[in-house]
Amino acid sequence: MSEDDQSLRDIFSDLAAPVLSDEDPTRRAQIQMKRPLPKRFYKDVSVQQTEGGHQILLDGRPVKTPMKSALVLPTAAAAGIVAAEWRAQGEEINPAKMPATRLANTAIDGIAREIDAVAEDIVSFAGTDLVCYRAEHPERLANLQAAHWDPVLFWAADDLGARFILVAGVMHQEQPPEALDAYRSALADHRHPLALAALHTITTLTGSALLALAFAKGRLDAEAAWTAAHVDEDFNIAQWGADAEAEARRKARWVEMKTAADLFGAMHQHQANETTDP
Repeated sequence: MSEDDQSLRDIFSDLAAPVLSDEDPTRRAQIQMKRPLPKRFYKDVSVQQTEGGHQILLDGRPVKTPMKSALVLPTAAAAGIVAAEWRAQGEEINPAKMPATRLANTAIDGIAREIDAVAEDIVSFAGTDLVCYRAEHPERLANLQAAHWDPVLFWAADDLGARFILVAGVMHQEQPPEALDAYRSALADHRHPLALAALHTITTLTGSALLALAFAKGRLDAEAAWTAAHVDEDFNIAQWGADAEAEARRKARWVEMKTAADLFGAMHQHQANETTDP
């Protein structure tokens, strides 16, 4: 094995992130800070069309995932997002600043092999969804929750046939199997590994499978879904002020959210093109 191959293997081990594990980017960064960053060993980053999509090349050599699969994205736009991360590295390669590469690796190495299990994990989030659990007081918080969350629930009921039960407080409420079945059916439109990787990330970052699906269906953009997910947090900040550590954590999580949304957008465009192609 050449020195460059060894470097790639070490880097990709840092970029491996099982989709069902903790998605906290701050914790990942803290772990990675304890390791010396590898030196950048390549000059040119390019994208080449290949069977099944578009692959990333470093100095003309195909990039591999941690499990040694080809790092191939379904569209040139998606590959461009990943390639941009490799180009943006300086003298050292920092995996903490490569969320798109990590997500692509997860899709290829993990989700492609466990696509049903990952889809069901997202459905399980819908069974305890953030937007179904409401504050009884103060009234202003209850009104803010209703303003941001009710339209998503109405959309799910009217467009998807998924009627979820609202709960006052935090006591668990089992949701109707019919609602979860309707959600599952709508999610099935996005069974490509990269799409599911993005939606799983959005679900875990927001705590809401309904917000993630509303984004996927074009009901909300990423910013609106993010704002809706942070109604309670923003209310508390308005009351008591912000905490610097919490702000840093939220900023890092937003980067992950935006990356997942951007990659989903590239994948969604690919799906639309497949649907309209003769």
